[in-house]
Amino acid sequence: MPNYYHIIGLVAGLLSFSAYVLYIITTLKGKTKPNKATWWILTLIGLMIASSYYAEGARDTMWIALSYIAGPLIIAFLSLKYGEGSWETLDKICLAVALASAVVWYLSSSALLVLMINIFMDAVGLIPTIKKSYLRPENEDRFAWTIESVAGLLTLLAIEKWSFSIAVYPLYLVFINNLVLFLLYRPLIRKLKYHPRFI
Repeated sequence: MPNYYHIIGLVAGLLSFSAYVLYIITTLKGKTKPNKATWWILTLIGLMIASSYYAEGARDTMWIALSYIAGPLIIAFLSLKYGEGSWETLDKICLAVALASAVVWYLSSSALLVLMINIFMDAVGLIPTIKKSYLRPENEDRFAWTIESVAGLLTLLAIEKWSFSIAVYPLYLVFINNLVLFLLYRPLIRKLKYHPRFI
């Protein structure tokens, strides 16, 4: 009998990585301009999250966490040539805290504490992209973020036994991905709102 939770988790991971593939393609075409600092920070934080999430017992929901290492790493390298932005004070703080969380994990032996620290840092690391999505939504790929949002929702369905340590990461992904998605679709929503057919 197939483990449906495992299948859903795997599909979510593949869907998530496919969003990165779309993001990579639009970056290579010059349509998307990834923030350099964001993607290097997200790679490191993704590694810390995946490690601590696995240590907390995540299995069927791990695929999306693995996608959040591979995808950002590729984009981080591409951002060196095709990206925008530079390392600001906030970026350096995010990077320092992500590295410090490894020390915290070693000293405290608490994978959950490290997971929570890095989820917070992931959100902070996304601030430049959230800001760009608000100010210049044309420089982000809406379709890729849409797929990423669906993958996050699927990961919630892959949770077989709900607990805080297993559910907190997928819940965070659903929130943060949909926040960016809302900002990217905001200009289209405004156009529809003021379109003569809808007045």
